[in-house]
Amino acid sequence: MKKDIEIPEVKNVHVAAVKEFNEQFRVEEWNAYIINNRQDDIEMVLIVSGGYDDSRQTSNMRHRLEKLPAGSFAKIEFLQDDVLALNNEFWITFFAEGKMFEKKYLFPKDSINETDAKDIPVMLKNGILAI
Repeated sequence: MKKDIEIPEVKNVHVAAVKEFNEQFRVEEWNAYIINNRQDDIEMVLIVSGGYDDSRQTSNMRHRLEKLPAGSFAKIEFLQDDVLALNNEFWITFFAEGKMFEKKYLFPKDSINETDAKDIPVMLKNGILAI
């Protein structure tokens, strides 16, 4: 029954956009990261990302991490300048504490910019946290 299904709340797992210098191409670029600020590892991390607005939609990208240790982060993907003008959504599913967790993270359109960058937990860099 629906009332018997427990949906645990996701805490201390974040998605951030961070602007970094790409040595290979010698340019500044935005990258999306998943951050595990929990006290335990998260496992079987599945990430589905995509961008959209009223008239456009990108393809969905799928990523997988076997394990993301406590207090660490991993790069999800490069964010092209064209998609920064779209709503960018990241669905994160993972296992911890013997349970499955899921949460949708959103960067509203035009929210990824250097002006609004703040300190990002665990990474010790400036960036934008998804809501």
